Amino acid sequence: MTMDARKFRILQAIIDDYILTAIPVGSRTISKKYEMGLSSATIRNEMSDLEELGYLDQPHVSAGRIPSAKAYRLYVDQLLQNGSIRTGDAADVRAYFTNRAQQMEDVISRAAQALSGLTHYTSLVMSPKGAELRIRTLQLVPVSSQSALLVIVTDGGIMRDSVIRVGNDMDSDALYAVSRMLTERLSGHTLSEALALIKETERDMQAERPVLNGVAEFLDAVDSEGGKAKLTLGGASNILNFPEYSDVEKARCFLSVLETKDKLLKLMENHGEMAFTVRIGPETGIPELEDCSLVTATYRLSDNTHGTIGVIGPTRMQYGRVLSVLSAMGKQLTDLLRQDKE
Repeated sequence: MTMDARKFRILQAIIDDYILTAIPVGSRTISKKYEMGLSSATIRNEMSDLEELGYLDQPHVSAGRIPSAKAYRLYVDQLLQNGSIRTGDAADVRAYFTNRAQQMEDVISRAAQALSGLTHYTSLVMSPKGAELRIRTLQLVPVSSQSALLVIVTDGGIMRDSVIRVGNDMDSDALYAVSRMLTERLSGHTLSEALALIKETERDMQAERPVLNGVAEFLDAVDSEGGKAKLTLGGASNILNFPEYSDVEKARCFLSVLETKDKLLKLMENHGEMAFTVRIGPETGIPELEDCSLVTATYRLSDNTHGTIGVIGPTRMQYGRVLSVLSAMGKQLTDLLRQDKE
């Protein structure tokens, strides 16, 4: 027994109906709602075959069928293969970014809110790892006779700042000269690469050694703390709106995974640089999420630096809509975070 075109059309109709209603689907429902030119008896026979093939489950003997994880996998693969992603969602995504956010954290927060608001699922936005970030500019601003504010701007406008000691003989002109020199030497390098370059520079600049030591210490601290990517969530409670999670214990398990974040962060990090990944039910590898799907996409800060956005919800997710929104969001984030470089 194989999956032919008629079986696939019936399976697609069952998935579409179940996504909308969360109610097991019977042959009469498919016969009435979807114009296939097939009798209820024929549809019923095909549904029995689909169940044998592992694409449908029957919760109760007298109930209709619901799609299995295998069915959702076939459904999503077909969406991706056919490129069935709506272009109209790009306008909705752009509406959430009418004002240019100056800090990466603001952009991440807005993206998480936008994703959860547009899809009504829980959203996840992972910032790039600190080790991947590359310096764009470095600036030293005098604060007192012996200290200065160090501001480092990396890919996508991510800013880090700290007050450092600079010695007694560094006035505003001297600090400006050091800022220009360091920006020229360090621009385009990762934090760890910049740290090595500063140590080389110290040998030739004895007078500026105190300020260079301060910059090096700060770079080392930022590089160390940024070794792990950060995950921002949006709409964590959205899952409670779905009947599958009306059970208190099931909802508690889901929310506990969101609270710890570690398992989700590993999944997001495994996204790599693929345009999309779709993990359905057990494919997530997280027992608490066996009835959920996680869909992720990539956004870029530069050619070498990227982050990941995603949506998590019930397996009867509106996959076409989610893929469309993520596609638009990934492009919007990439454009927004890279526009200052153009």
